[in-house]
Amino acid sequence: MRFLRKLLLALALIGPLPASALAQELSSSDGKAIHGVVQGQLDAFRRDDSSSAFGFAAPGIQSMYRSPDMFLEAVRQAYRPVYRPRQVEFRELRIMDGAVVQQVYVVGPDNEPKLALYFMEKQPDGSWKISGCVLLDFEGQSV
Repeated sequence: MRFLRKLLLALALIGPLPASALAQELSSSDGKAIHGVVQGQLDAFRRDDSSSAFGFAAPGIQSMYRSPDMFLEAVRQAYRPVYRPRQVEFRELRIMDGAVVQQVYVVGPDNEPKLALYFMEKQPDGSWKISGCVLLDFEGQSV
């Protein structure tokens, strides 16, 4: 597991893709929509609005947790930095191994900095949903 985290961190911290590479895959409206989805879910967590938070999750995540309350409880237990962040800073939107990933720097309630990698999935109707989130340690780096 530690190797996987280091590998993901290395992928996350490599230089950004050239703008032309991102432009071919993602439009500026995609970027705004993705930002809105992630921010919307963070806002829903802040309000303990399980239904809204669950609504931002992709169908695969919804089927895994089966209900908004089960989803929110899992986030409370395993994803405290995004459930109750003290600080949030959106970083780069990247394509990593074909996956669309929104990087978000968060400082959790324990004051530990993390890099949240939000894996995004475009839906048949053109909307974006969160298909997963990985939290990586953010050691020795400044904001």
